[in-house]
Amino acid sequence: MANRTDSPVKMLVNLAAFQVGWFACVLGGSIVGLLVTAVILTLHLTCLARPGEWRWLVGFAALGLVVDGSLALAGGFGFTEGILAFGVLPTWLWLLWPLFATLVHHSLSWLWQYRWLAVLGGATSGPLSYYGGARLAGVELAPWLLPAEALAWALICLALSRRLGSSLVLTRETR
Repeated sequence: MANRTDSPVKMLVNLAAFQVGWFACVLGGSIVGLLVTAVILTLHLTCLARPGEWRWLVGFAALGLVVDGSLALAGGFGFTEGILAFGVLPTWLWLLWPLFATLVHHSLSWLWQYRWLAVLGGATSGPLSYYGGARLAGVELAPWLLPAEALAWALICLALSRRLGSSLVLTRETR
């Protein structure tokens, strides 16, 4: 369910914090990304998150390890260096998943009620983020990786839309 108390300013701060975290991870690497992400997640949980939202952050961290970890093990990424999270992914790449989770109930909450748009957004924005991040971080991507990420993110956004979109409609109807 969306946090109905979010003002437009809070939503923009939420989006800006994600972008700062994304750039810190992609350009700064694992150490800088870890420090900046820790600050962003701490501020998010203390200033913006709704009760229990920490579970979404942890869940997306686990999901990122499964999705990107599997794709890394299959040879989808060519990393030149970096500290590996759980021996599979550079920490900076893994940190992008809980950072994305900070958007789910806030800046992206409006999206989940439009299932087709959520799926399209996931199928296009996900791979574009990977492509841009890989170019900036010097990561080689296998030719099949972006289509695989498109499918993964389309399915993730479909699941989010199914889970959260109906609660948005119910919230509106009860007003």
